[in-house]
Amino acid sequence: MWLSDVEICSNEDGFLGSYYAAKVISRAGKARFRVEYATLLANDQKSPLKEVVRASDLRPEPPQIGASSFNVLDKVDAYDLDGWWVGRVTGRKDGSRYVVHFECSGDEYVYPVSALRVHQEYENGQWVPSQQNAWTHRTQVFCRNGSCNVRTPL
Repeated sequence: MWLSDVEICSNEDGFLGSYYAAKVISRAGKARFRVEYATLLANDQKSPLKEVVRASDLRPEPPQIGASSFNVLDKVDAYDLDGWWVGRVTGRKDGSRYVVHFECSGDEYVYPVSALRVHQEYENGQWVPSQQNAWTHRTQVFCRNGSCNVRTPL
């Protein structure tokens, strides 16, 4: 695992739901590793940030899944502030720009398709695309109390 490309899940306030690219550079005790971030800088603002993280906060980099468009309710990762943030597509603007809602903060921002990727979960050593993304090319019908709404892909 040394010098392996990984992503680190942040548990810090204001950064929950975000992942940052890093390399594992050494073991740092039981179930802990020293990592060097690819995009975050140390306090000197010149050298890459290095820190010790728990093994449970590491995951391999996800494989790339080519996606040229997304649909409402697709779970995506949006690249912003040097990391990937988990959100849901809530709308589309100007052809290839998408409105993404972030549940952890309640915020919505607009991103070009180039700043988005299909959200994937790392389960039992396997990458699994978000279940919502498997339904994106079908019409969806939601019914509650006798009233139904139909959602179609953007």
